[in-house]
Amino acid sequence: MRAIITTLLLALVATCGYAQSAVTRQSVHYATHDDQELMMDIYATPMDDATAPRAAMIFAFGGGFVGGERDHEYYDAYFERLAREGIVVASIDYRLGLRNLKSDMGIRDMIAAMQRAVDIAVEDMYAATNYLINNCDTLGIDPTMIMVSGSSAGAITAVQAEWQRCNGAPMAEMLPDDFRYAGVVSCAGAIFSTKGKPKFKGKPAPMLLFHGTSDSNVPYHKASIFGIGFYGSKHIAKQLDRVDGAYMFCSAEYVDHSLAVTPLVSGLDIIMQFVRDYVYEGHKLRTSVVVESINGDKRPTRFGPMDYLKTNYANR
Repeated sequence: MRAIITTLLLALVATCGYAQSAVTRQSVHYATHDDQELMMDIYATPMDDATAPRAAMIFAFGGGFVGGERDHEYYDAYFERLAREGIVVASIDYRLGLRNLKSDMGIRDMIAAMQRAVDIAVEDMYAATNYLINNCDTLGIDPTMIMVSGSSAGAITAVQAEWQRCNGAPMAEMLPDDFRYAGVVSCAGAIFSTKGKPKFKGKPAPMLLFHGTSDSNVPYHKASIFGIGFYGSKHIAKQLDRVDGAYMFCSAEYVDHSLAVTPLVSGLDIIMQFVRDYVYEGHKLRTSVVVESINGDKRPTRFGPMDYLKTNYANR
């Protein structure tokens, strides 16, 4: 364990060398759902006859299921780094189920709207997955090495997609029978459940979980009433413990929702360390790294369901 932690600390300050080949971006239409044409931007370095099939990373942007852009400049460094490391990146559109949220909605309607928003985002991620599988030869992708990642609402989508796949949810039947994701990278994500604490029935893919304990946008642990709500990275890590799932949990004390983005800029070495150790090498590890602020800034760490709703949707 000491060696693992040392490696992680070195990854925080070291700059890994990687190929300087030009990264190209190609925009393609991957699905049409609810009359909305869904696009993905594919970032990759050029292939030649000697290029072996590559891993792929699907990415879903953040924005509370009300906004966001697949090509926002926040994500440029992430896409560039992965592509230069030989990973094909697919940054996707997905339907924003809470875009037209009504201010006078009751609790039941709000729960239904949230469930639909998460479900259709996951459905779109599955459709993007199928697009990569069906075009793996053209794109030079190894279909057994497809990972998913996301920021905030996109991280919820990524983790939810793997949870529903593991649990045999009807929606996951659109994926090939023998398919499993190779890894999950979640920047301030959670699982949305209306049936109590979410558990993993099947063996989940290894997960890299970034989360701040003072996140008032997406729960670090959980925010639920009568078993309905969001269950964040701390809960997910505990459930992975129960099924001997592999994970790297990067927890930051008194850090807010900024961890939905900062790992995609300053945590790229950690992400690549995860990909190399957990995905490429297949190491079965459970690593927790806790970073604590010691400058005296102590933000709140306890929030109720209404706090999260106000933070995300008070102006809508």
